[in-house]
Amino acid sequence: MNMIQAINSAHDVMMERDPDIAVLGEDIGYFGGVFRATEGLQKKYGRTRVFDAPISENGIIAAAIGMAAYGLRPIAEIQFADYIYPAFDQIVSEAARMRYRTAGEWPMPMVVRSPYGGGIFGGQTHSQSPEALFAHIAGIKTVIPSNPYDAKGLLIAAIEDNDPVLFFEPKRIYNGPFDGFYERPVTPWAKHPSAEVPDGHYTVPIGKASIVREGNEVTILAYGTMVHVALATAEAEGVDAEIIDLRTIVPLDIEAIEASVKKTGRCVVVHEATRTAGFGAELSALVQERCFYHLEAPVVRVTGFDTPYPHSLEWNYFPGPVRLGLGLRKVLED
Repeated sequence: MNMIQAINSAHDVMMERDPDIAVLGEDIGYFGGVFRATEGLQKKYGRTRVFDAPISENGIIAAAIGMAAYGLRPIAEIQFADYIYPAFDQIVSEAARMRYRTAGEWPMPMVVRSPYGGGIFGGQTHSQSPEALFAHIAGIKTVIPSNPYDAKGLLIAAIEDNDPVLFFEPKRIYNGPFDGFYERPVTPWAKHPSAEVPDGHYTVPIGKASIVREGNEVTILAYGTMVHVALATAEAEGVDAEIIDLRTIVPLDIEAIEASVKKTGRCVVVHEATRTAGFGAELSALVQERCFYHLEAPVVRVTGFDTPYPHSLEWNYFPGPVRLGLGLRKVLED
C-alpha cells in the first residue's frame, strides 16, 4: 500500500469493528477526499457514518467534539492543515481540556486528520506545517507518520485512544518516498519495506520512536518527509548517522532520543516548518538539558526559513540533502 491506501484501510478496519466511528469533513463522502484517503467509505458505510460537512473548519471540529462527548468516535478531516486555524480555539479550548474540566467524566476520543507540509506547489495556503502550535497545548497528542505501515498502525491507535489526536499526513510522501533531491517520488511505495501493510487490525504505539538507521557519529532527529531526506543525506555524505523517526512529537519518546545522543555525542534536528519556535527548538532544548555532558558539539537545527511559504520556490524552502549535509558537516567538524 502507499500511504493514502494505508490510511483508507485504517478507516475501513476500524469502521467495520466499531459502529460508533463516524467520518466527517469537506468532500470526504462521495468524492472520497481531495487525496482520496476516504474513497469508497461512504458507499460501504452509508451517509450517516461518512458525511460531507460545510466549508467551516470550526464547525467540523465543534461537531466532532460534540460527537465525542456523546460517546461516538469521530474522525474529522481538515482538507489541508493550513485550513485548521479557524478551528484552533475549538481544539485548544474545548477538545484539549474537556477530560480535565470534567474530572475524567467526558473523554474526547476524536481524531483530526489533515494533510500537511509542502510538495504540491500549493503555496501559502496549502503547504504549511503547524505541528509546533499544537505540540504546545497540553491535552492533545500529535502524530506524524513517515511511511504506510506506521500510518495505518498509528491511525488505528489514534482512533482507539480516548484523548484527542491530531494526525498530520505528509502529503509529499502520500504516493512514494523522496530521496530529497527530486520533486517527485523516486521510489514507489510498492518497492519499499514499509509498504508491506497488513490488511487487518494492528497498532503502532503512540509515543514510541523508531530507529530507522543505526549509527555512531551523529544522531539525526526527524519526522514525516524529513525522515527520507535524512536517510538520503546520510548515504550521500557517507556519514555514520543514527536516524530516529519520532513518529509522534507529543507524547515524545525522549528516552530513545537521550540514549542515541549519549551514544553518538552529536545531534542534528531537521524539520520542514519554519525555524523560529519550530518543534526543533524544543528538541534542541531537551537534548541540551539531558545530554549536555555527552555532547561533543552544539545541537544543529536544519529547518524551513522564517519567511512566508513560497509558491514556485518551495523546493528551495525545503531542507534537502544540501542543507542537511552542511548541518552534518558543521556538527561533525566542531
